[in-house]
Amino acid sequence: MSIQEISLNDLNPTEFIEAQCRLISKQVGKSKAVNALSGGVDSSVTTLLAHRALEDRLLTYFIDNGLMREGEPEFVVSGMKQLGVQVELVDARQEFFSALKGKTDPEEKRQAITDTFYKNVFGRLVKESGAAYLLQGTIYTDVEETVAGIKRQHNILAQLGIDTKAAYGYTVIEPLIRLRKSGVRAIGKALGMPKDMYHRVPFPGPALGARVIGEATPKRIALVRKATVVVEDVLSAIDAFQYMAILHEDRVTGIRDGKREYGFQIEIRCWDSRDAVTASPTQISFELLRKMADRITSEVPGVVSVTYNITPKPPSTIEAL
Repeated sequence: MSIQEISLNDLNPTEFIEAQCRLISKQVGKSKAVNALSGGVDSSVTTLLAHRALEDRLLTYFIDNGLMREGEPEFVVSGMKQLGVQVELVDARQEFFSALKGKTDPEEKRQAITDTFYKNVFGRLVKESGAAYLLQGTIYTDVEETVAGIKRQHNILAQLGIDTKAAYGYTVIEPLIRLRKSGVRAIGKALGMPKDMYHRVPFPGPALGARVIGEATPKRIALVRKATVVVEDVLSAIDAFQYMAILHEDRVTGIRDGKREYGFQIEIRCWDSRDAVTASPTQISFELLRKMADRITSEVPGVVSVTYNITPKPPSTIEAL
């Protein structure tokens, strides 16, 4: 892989910020740039870097694809506003669910999200704005996993030989591509972001679409969204790298009110990791596991089974898809 990683030990946040701001400003010049803000750590740090470099030459959009966590659009937009960044919220839920309809294969789902994001939604926004550039929060681990064939990250383009200018009509800028998550957090802290933003639990680019095994319909996304609220609430005080709820495709037999119920199964994953390359399941107390199971089966309609993944990465993966 031709990209040279900057390790956390070698990273000087102040120098990195100054260098990236110069590079972004020089590349964009007097043109405008569109910024893809998802609300995750990587895209949020990219947003602040780009805002510092370009100021009013930057147009930042949050795309509501219908796959986000509960209250995510409002949380992200208001949080960025407090940092001086104006964000336009774009409702693209119908476009994404139409693209995902009938798709169950993980790679087909990721490709559908990629095409809708870059060709349809941002292709249209870039064209309307007259911008020549799109900024996004790709990091080193995204490239590493895609190139290795572990899974296709939706934001990996040029590294797969895709000419974004020819394919989509704009050039992609990726200021964080040499950093892993730990380095990105260090940059976020140096940029003055509050800890609840730069230290958020990682959230995948395909969002909850990566946490539904099988077809990602609005109903199934709503179900895993409710389970995610419970998992993140219960585990918020746990010092873990990442945690999540996953909806399985198969239904299982359960009992409710003395009657058989053919219901849904939620898998909980919680990981200890430094760089997401390898990970170990967090040793959560049985009390917390039972608490999550009790709440999910009572608060999420139709769920009759809750399991906990105890398989490390590898051979497992952090996300389900």
